[in-house]
Amino acid sequence: MANKIEELKKDIAELESLEKQVTRQRNKDILSIELRKLVSEVVKLEEQRSQTTLPAAASTNSLGATNKRYEIKLNNYAWDQTSKYVKFYVTLKNVHNLPAENIKCDFTHKSLELKVLDLDNKDYVLRINNLLKTILPEQSNWKLKTDMVIVNAAKKEVENWSHVTEWEKKASDAKNLPPPDSDKQADPSEGLMSLMKNMYERGDDEMKRTIAKAWTESQEKRTAL
Repeated sequence: MANKIEELKKDIAELESLEKQVTRQRNKDILSIELRKLVSEVVKLEEQRSQTTLPAAASTNSLGATNKRYEIKLNNYAWDQTSKYVKFYVTLKNVHNLPAENIKCDFTHKSLELKVLDLDNKDYVLRINNLLKTILPEQSNWKLKTDMVIVNAAKKEVENWSHVTEWEKKASDAKNLPPPDSDKQADPSEGLMSLMKNMYERGDDEMKRTIAKAWTESQEKRTAL
């Protein structure tokens, strides 16, 4: 059983690493669901193991298993906005039964981090970085409702947010890029070149470096052939 628990923990660590790398929300949701399943399985196995130990050590092992909590990253939330706030709705069953000190939310001008501690022996964390626009940390807050935490991020400027993060907006803008010229569509390579050129001209420094690197590698492969 110990080996199985260790293998599951390795799987959890690998999934957490993958979750940090993926950018598409659907993939993040899939990884988050799988993480929860694995964490639940580890908790059950550790409880079973503690029940099979010697009576003298049973209470100590049980206490250790109870005190060890796993961090689960939250990716699912709903959001809307008013003229003053961008509101994030995070659903967690029985969260309203926690003491107030178990819920923390840290704000910066361009990010927020919600922590829900020791809910059914698990810690839940929602991190949102690179917010689309600047917020006011000192005027931001959170509220506890039945099975839900509402995070209110105070806007610095009274303006509408089209997306939550800068990355989401860039991804949306990329989808709306104009198609290649119709007279060049017969040649796929020319169409791709036109698209990359358009993205390069519109992109930020990071996107330009990425495209330039891809172009260089492509040219090197052609030369090698």
